[in-house]
This record gives sequence, C-alpha cells and structure tokens, in this order.
Amino acid sequence: MSEAGGGRGSGSSVPQRAPWSLVAATAALCLVSATSVWTAGAAPMSREEKQKLGNQVLEMFDHAYGNYMEHAYPADELMPLTCRGRIRGQEPSRGDVDDALGKFSLTLIDSLDTLVVLNKTKEFEDAVRKVLRDVNLDNDVVVSVFETNIRVLGGLLGGHSLAIMLKEKGEYMQWYNDELLQMAKQLGYKLLPAFNTTSGLPYPRINLKFGIRKPEARTGTETDTCTACAGTLILEFAALSRFTGATIFEEYARKALDFLWEKRQRSSNLVGVTINIHTGDWVRKDSGVGAGIDSYYEYLLKAYVLLGDDSFLERFNTHYDAIMRYISQPPLLLDVHIHKPMLNARTWMDALLAFFPGLQVLKGDIRPAIETHEMLYQVIKKHNFLPEAFTTDFRVHWAQHPLRPEFAESTYFLYKATGDPYYLEVGKTLIENLNKYARVPCGFAAMKDVRTGSHEDRMDSFFLAEMFKYLYLLFADKEDIIFDIEDYIFTTEAHLLPLWLSTTNQRVSKKNTTSEYTELDDSNFDWTCPNTQILFPNDPLYAQSIREPLKNVVDKSCPRGIIRVREESLRSGAKPPLRARDFMATNPEHLEILKKMGVSLIHLKDGRVQLVQHAIQAASSIDAEDGLRFMQEMIELSSQQQKEQQLPPRAVQIVSHPFFGRVVLTAGPAQFGPDLSKHKETRGFVASSKPYNGCSELTNPEAVMGKIALIQRGQCMFAEKARNIQNAGAIGGIVIDDNEGSSSDTAPLFQMAGDGKDTDDITIPMLFLFSKEGGIILDAIREYEEVEVLLSDKAKDRAAILKDPEMENEEQPSSENDSQSAEQIASRSQEIDLVDQESPEESSVNSHPEALSPVDTDSAASVSSSEQDSNPMENLETTSLDGECTDLDNQLQEQPETEEDSNPNVSWGKKAQPIDSILADWNEDIEAFEMMDKDEL
Repeated sequence: MSEAGGGRGSGSSVPQRAPWSLVAATAALCLVSATSVWTAGAAPMSREEKQKLGNQVLEMFDHAYGNYMEHAYPADELMPLTCRGRIRGQEPSRGDVDDALGKFSLTLIDSLDTLVVLNKTKEFEDAVRKVLRDVNLDNDVVVSVFETNIRVLGGLLGGHSLAIMLKEKGEYMQWYNDELLQMAKQLGYKLLPAFNTTSGLPYPRINLKFGIRKPEARTGTETDTCTACAGTLILEFAALSRFTGATIFEEYARKALDFLWEKRQRSSNLVGVTINIHTGDWVRKDSGVGAGIDSYYEYLLKAYVLLGDDSFLERFNTHYDAIMRYISQPPLLLDVHIHKPMLNARTWMDALLAFFPGLQVLKGDIRPAIETHEMLYQVIKKHNFLPEAFTTDFRVHWAQHPLRPEFAESTYFLYKATGDPYYLEVGKTLIENLNKYARVPCGFAAMKDVRTGSHEDRMDSFFLAEMFKYLYLLFADKEDIIFDIEDYIFTTEAHLLPLWLSTTNQRVSKKNTTSEYTELDDSNFDWTCPNTQILFPNDPLYAQSIREPLKNVVDKSCPRGIIRVREESLRSGAKPPLRARDFMATNPEHLEILKKMGVSLIHLKDGRVQLVQHAIQAASSIDAEDGLRFMQEMIELSSQQQKEQQLPPRAVQIVSHPFFGRVVLTAGPAQFGPDLSKHKETRGFVASSKPYNGCSELTNPEAVMGKIALIQRGQCMFAEKARNIQNAGAIGGIVIDDNEGSSSDTAPLFQMAGDGKDTDDITIPMLFLFSKEGGIILDAIREYEEVEVLLSDKAKDRAAILKDPEMENEEQPSSENDSQSAEQIASRSQEIDLVDQESPEESSVNSHPEALSPVDTDSAASVSSSEQDSNPMENLETTSLDGECTDLDNQLQEQPETEEDSNPNVSWGKKAQPIDSILADWNEDIEAFEMMDKDEL
C-alpha cells in the first residue's frame, strides 16, 4: 500500500443520524461530556506545560518545513541526511514509494493547511503564492492515483478551504479568488481517465500529461489495485464536486465504492487487500485494518459525516461488526482470510493499523480503542518508534519507520474523547523521541531500523501534513487556534474539508443499495458518540483500568518453547548445545555442530562471511530449535553491545572556499576520543597520511601536523590509527571506508570501536566516512588542494560559518570555473545510491557493520536466518535485536585481538574469526532475510 494510506481522524465525533446542521455542536457536547468524567480522576497537565509542548511542536515544524524550503523546494520532498531535494528520475528508484512524486512540489502542497492550523497565516499566504506561481500539474510522469488524490488534490482543497475562511475573516488572503480550487479541478480532470474500466474501479497509476494506455503514458496495463486505493477517493472527489458544482467527480468515486461493497465476501462481510479492476475478483484474500484496506473503512464513516448519506454508515457498521467479530483479538488486530475468517492469515501486524483506535473513537467504541492504543504504545516504548511491522509476540518484523503519524492521530482523538491527561504524556513521549532519535541538521530523517537507530535519507510529505497537525492540536486549547476545528473533517492525509459541504450542490443521486445485500443488526446503530453513562459507569478511572493489564504485555511475551525443549533434552543426557558466546570459527567441531543445526557458511565477494540458518536442513527438529536459539543469541549479543554505546551520527562539513558549508557529509562516530556532542567542534584543513592505512608510524608527519588526517580503513584497529596520527601532530582524523561504493544511504550508521584496552590516551576526534562520502573530500582536494572541514555533532549554520573570523579573508567572489567545479563536487554528494529494499539479496551483499566491534575488520561475518513455509517452528522469531528474552546467558566474552585484512579465498579453517567479527554485520543481514517475505507493505 501507500506510504500515507493509514487511517486519519475526523475533526469531530458525530452522533449517528444527527441533523447535519447540528453536527459540530453535538460533537463538541459529546467530547465535553467525556472530558468532565476524566478530569475527576487524573491530575491534568498544567496550562503552562501544554503551551511549552505546543511551542516545541511549532519549533519542530519550523525545522522541518524551513529546511524543505531552503534545501529542497521546488522538489517534491526533502532528503534530510544529504540536505537536498528528492526529484523523480534524478535519484535511484525506490519502487512504488516514488509513485507519490509528480514534480509538483508535493511537500509544499501537503503542508498548506498545516500552516494555518499552526497559526502561520503569513507563511500560508506566501506558500499559496508559490504554489500558484511555480507548480505545474502537466508533467510527463506516472503517479499513484491514490497518493495524488489524498496528498495533492486533498492538499489543494484543504488549502482552498482555509483560504476562503481567512478571506472571510478579513485580514489575510484578500486577493484570493479560488485559484487553488481551479488547480484542484484541473487535477481532478487529469485523474478521471483512470476510472475508464468496466468495474468503475480506477487504475492504480496514471500519467499526468498523457493519461492512460497511450504509448506515451507508460501505464494502463495494470490489472490489480488495493482496496484502499480504490476506496479512498470519496471525500476529496465529493468535496471537489460540492465546491465546483461539477458532479462527475463524486459520481465516479461513488461508483468505485459501490463496486467494492458489492464484491465484499457475503458470509463474512469482509473485503480483501487487492482486487482485479476489470473482473472484480479478489487477488489477495486476506483482510485486516492495516495496509491495503485501512482508509477504505475510514472513508465509509467519514463520507457519512461529510455527505449525510445513510448508506455509507450502514456499510461501515456492517464491516465494523465483522472486524470486531473476526479481526479484533484484543488488544491485537490480526489479518484473517475473507472466506475463512476464523483462520488468521499472518502472525504479524503492520504500523498502518495504528489509525484504527482513532476511527473507533469516531464510531464511539472506546474500550477496544484504549486497548489497542495502549498495546501500540508499549511497542513504541520498547523501540522508540512503531516498527513498520511487528509480530504477535511484539518482536520486530520489519524494522523501518518512515515517521508515520497514525499513532499520533489516535492519541489526539482518544484525548479529545476522554480528556485523560495520560494521552498528553503519550504525546510528550512522541515529541521527545522525534527530537532525540529522528532529528538531523536538515530536518527529520526516517528510521531505517528502529532497533539500531540508523537513518534513511527521506522525510515524506505526510510528516508535515499530519504529524505536526495532530501533535499541535493535542496540546492546543480552543483559543490557540484561529478557527473552529470542529467545523471541519480530516481526510486520511489530515486535510481539512468544511462540514457545510454536506448541504452544498447536492445533485448526485443517493441510491441506498446497502439493504439489498444484507440484513443489518439494529444493535450496530445504538450509538456512535461515546456515551459516558455506558462507558464510564461511576468510575472516573475507567480508561486506566483498561490500560493497566496491558502495561507489561510486550515484556511478558517472550516465547519459551525452545528453552523448555532443551531442558527436556538435557535431562535425557544429551550434550549441551553450542552457545553463541563460545563459538569459534576455527574449531572444526563447532563448524560441524553448525551444519547439524542447519547453519551454513557463505563467503561473500568482499571477504566477509555470512551465516544462514535453514531449519529444514537441520538433522532433527531439536537441532533446528538449537539453531534458532543460536541465531537468537547472536542477535542478543549484538543488541547488548549496541545498547552499551549507541551514538548518533556526526557531520563532516566542507567549509572552505568555494563551498562555505554547503556540503554536509553524514559520518559515523568513534567510541573513543572526545565526544563532539560535548566538546567544541574541530576545524582544520585535511591531509592524507602516509601510509594511507595509518597502521604504522607516519612518514609524513609534517604534512598532517595541525591538520585533520585522512586515513583508510583496514589492516589494523581504529584506535591504533588514531594513536599514530595523533603522535604525528594531527588535530583530528577521518577514516574512509575501503569498500568501494559504500554509502551512508545504503548502509546503517557505523561506529568505530576501541581495541579492548584503555583509550583515554586518544585525545583527538575521529569520524568515519563511507567510500562515496569520503570520495567527495578527495575530489575536493584534487580540485582545490587546500580543503578545510568542520568535524561536529551536527552541521553548522552556513551563515555562522561565513561570519567566522577565520573565513572573512577567504570569502571572496569565486571565479566561474571555481563555481562550476564546486557545483560538480557538490553534485557528487547527491549521487549516493539508495538500496532497493525489495531486493534482499543486494541488501545482504552490500551490507556494512552496524554492531559495535572491538577491532577494525573488513572480513566481519554476518549472520542471517530464514525459514521455509514448511518449517514447523515458523512462529519462533529470530529477527529481534532487542534482547526481549533475557533468560538466556548472553554475556559477551571479549577477545581483543588485532586482526589483519582478510582475503575472500582464505578459509575459516586457516584463520581465526572472533565472535565480534561475526556480530559486526549481523543486524543488516538479518533485516535483509526478514524482508524476503514477498508480502510487502
């Protein structure tokens, strides 16, 4: 499914079948009633602290939006690690993720109404002028119909809604004359050819310039689409029709919804994930509330709110009854088969289902909303963010987190419905985690792996469209917002549409086809607004009583089946299994035991060795279990090392003429030497050391004296390199990876470890650059000879660099040749390849160490585990890096030995491979193997 295709919330909780002129008033009354109950049982957060957190949200938005406008605009999105814009076709393809990009300044359009919600009306007016002046919707690019609808069409309509509101107030936007609406109408007509199918379901993609099926369009051959992709159009298309009077948009969106309703599985009343747009056959017959389906359910309920059509509510309630009957397994929400709904389709959940508690609040079903939200919060407290997917025993399944806003959305609506200050504390935690783990000098970076804290060079537009909107509203009082938020409904991308559209331009026939297909249970329609008489009977601590049993649900879920089986085996006299801490690669007996456990060794081209476990190749089921336990211990050992010292990325910034701080390179920290986050940054010219590997006394000490030495990775320990350049008089060091083509975009953060000895004697800062980032500095040296860099914990503001007294004499008008050369070198910093995460084989081969290792080694082995479908132990997870199971003895026995560069042809039997070396590349490779599951988000 899409990147933003999770459920979003509405601006009001609406009683069922209420007169639509009274919607907002009734909703507000409902929320106030619930709030009055909760404040009696919990100490509220002070007004001052709420204002402080609200101001913090404003500052975070300014950091993200400001960096987008400075470094990326008019590109669609910001790449926050390399401080540049992501332009379709100029960066390596990321597959379906890139279908949201249409060269139409996506982030700016997606952020329009956020600016107004955050009281940035002047910035909003400037942003609207930029959209009207710069944005072109007639680009020859293939885009997702779904993403373009919710982000761009929704963004234009949300901007228009608030523009006319501001104009009516009389201070801002007095010049505005429906220009955004005209752009929205133009875009709507460009999307209409996608609906040219016999079913009325739209094609998933369309060419903005050439439409569908034309040779130039390069699309129109698809046969399948996701349910949410076809069922998440009605709000934007109906709003466009109601605003403009052109009924065709609402008619097409209604036809698609009608077809999906007709094709539901009649016995279970569930829908599948993907459907054939021509035949209506279900392609994927699993059903849930997460990726692929989520916002279909959301838009049924919200279409009733916005349009006043009872048939949409009847359909939603019918589906909701099925969801609570089959999918809801409190506090879990598990996918099932639509034809056999009592059978689970998978043992993991995806992050997009985090919207569902918010939707349950709008439905009025508070108890399960509290339960699921609390379960998700416990997972977040374990990993700092919600992993893209996690198992039923709360282990990481897919480790990415692209800064999704769904959990923040549900937190906001639960607070609005209950008034419980607990949810303010939850929001405070979200703010702290974003600033601590995701904030980078040029914005906020998505998490590549929530377990290790590694970043990905992306900041999706929905982060600005939704996250800051919900967080700000969570802490804002009514007087903090310049308009009444209850007069609007939120789309799935959190864009605001006015509720008065329900009575405007009603020219679309509303045939109620629902009762033709099902007899509805009247109990579905008893209430929608939370009824405090029913939900909170004489108990102001009702929500707390629901949450309390779930406080330790994550920590208590560690499976113990392997331990029990082994205990029984030991009682029968069997030899104790091989423990990860005892493993030695040079021990033939250990290698034989690995083979018996189904663990094989793979020599990679770059000299590293990979461990792969196939349970079906084990000698017995007991041996297979021992193999899984062995791999799990490897994970835990790696996790233990990472937890001991987890350092954030650092920055190497080229500050000399003619760069002046424009080029910022992501660098890995060292676990020795001064901490750049606590000490003043180091600034100096760079010089290459001789020998380049820095593994012996330098032969050119005069060249590196008082400078930052460049040294190559390999052949000795990092600490030894640092001592050698320090003895030569260097003031700092940059280690450049010798693995050609490596990049911070394609590998996780690398941390340089010590040598197992006391490293207090190292007093200079050391940073690590991958090959491509290091190549940028080397190219600059070849071009300009004298290159000055800044080693710091984060990039320094360019204005501050230019004001630096040291730079005053250097700041001269650069020649045309200098400017061209600088631009060429800077552009090379924008050519760092991104790994296609759909290719686990490539990810495995190109991986780099994430774990901390006491020796610098280029032959560090990685360990991976994969299981076949036929494996009877398929529910035993081997992908966790969190050390949830603490009853296994996982204390690492360190062996601080110097290790020489390895040769890919040297066998394990000829050369010792200590445990730290095996752990070094474990994390990335296990992620690659867990992503071999073809059922992707």
